[in-house]
Amino acid sequence: MKLIILDRDGVINYDSDAYIKAPAEWQPIPGSLEAIAKLTQAGYTVTVATNQSGIARGYYDRATLEQIHQKMQTLAIAKGGRIDSIFFCPHGPDDNCACRKPKPGLLQQIAEHYQIDLQNTPVVGDSLRDLEAALAMQCRPYLVLTGNGQKTKSKLPNLPASQVFIDLLTLVNALVEEVAKNTVPSSE
Repeated sequence: MKLIILDRDGVINYDSDAYIKAPAEWQPIPGSLEAIAKLTQAGYTVTVATNQSGIARGYYDRATLEQIHQKMQTLAIAKGGRIDSIFFCPHGPDDNCACRKPKPGLLQQIAEHYQIDLQNTPVVGDSLRDLEAALAMQCRPYLVLTGNGQKTKSKLPNLPASQVFIDLLTLVNALVEEVAKNTVPSSE
């Protein structure tokens, strides 16, 4: 199985310091839905792992979050993509749960769901907590410079260039090209 794990806010859609509290507020970053379509067409299983502390804070409820995710799914499908599953942490930063990134709980849930070892699985995020969760599970972390990505990169100046991309579409283009190169039959 070719699995890829994406953060949501700041990677697929524009983030907001005021939180995404309703479907109307959820707006895709240009190229992100096309990236998901390209991943789907390349045989990837796309899953999302996202902290959603707005639930714990009382900004929105689980039903509203489901409506937001339904909008994301519908728009991805319209572009030819598919998000296979969405895992979220509803807890606040002070709840000390195991699923809030940077802890690896969401990724552990994904590993259990798909019954696979996540080692070397690409994990795409825009914040340090996304990268830390990926490293805790021995995944391949990728930073996109959308959302909080620029701020995160400034805190991590020694990140290898191969792990930093302008946006999700640029990363996906590189990833699909890399996989294609590694699967081309030898002419020998």
